[in-house]
Amino acid sequence: MSIIDDFGCPQESAISALRSPWLKMLRQHRAIAVIRTDSIDLSLQLAKVAIEAGIGLVEITWNSDQPGETIAHLRHQFPHCAIGTGTVLSQEDLLQAVASGAQFCFTPHSEPELITSAVAHGIPIIPGAFSPTEIVQAWQRGATAVKVFPIKTLGGVDYIQALQGPLGQIPLIPTGGVTLANAQAFLAAGAIAVGLSGQLFPPHLVETKAWREIGDLIRTLLKEIQTPRD
Repeated sequence: MSIIDDFGCPQESAISALRSPWLKMLRQHRAIAVIRTDSIDLSLQLAKVAIEAGIGLVEITWNSDQPGETIAHLRHQFPHCAIGTGTVLSQEDLLQAVASGAQFCFTPHSEPELITSAVAHGIPIIPGAFSPTEIVQAWQRGATAVKVFPIKTLGGVDYIQALQGPLGQIPLIPTGGVTLANAQAFLAAGAIAVGLSGQLFPPHLVETKAWREIGDLIRTLLKEIQTPRD
């Protein structure tokens, strides 16, 4: 039976089947490590450091070096983690990511056809959105959650908090401005999870291969955001 209805949209049952386990993972882990590099060896090293520090969700951006090979390797090495991709811009990108074994997919934009295709292939998709209109449209089309990007430009924590009144039922993941200092504030404001890249992997620490220091940063972040607050 087709999971696409007569209007070319995913069936609600197919959407729900993706949303439920994905949202459960987000509530458990709260942070996604976003890795974008021009070296597969560095991508693998950063992922290893993040996972060993406690990260359970790792995104390898599709514009990194050899992203498909990186994802396949990480899935084999760390089967207990969810390894996905991001910066997916086209159907070709999406299909290649699915073939590589990506377990979730982030996009910087909201394209209805990509959302439909991802649902049809059984992969959670988190499209990027800027305005309330884009957020609602992506969710209604079948997005598994919505990435609010770039959150720094939109007003940061205040923007996420302002969206909770009218759109509190839509799980939001801010990226592009989340820091170690404000991650907990985003979650307290209503975000279901946050995505971090350079803040988790400071360039000066990466350049000096200070893996222990990077791991310590990540452990500190996870302790902060996973500690229940009154």
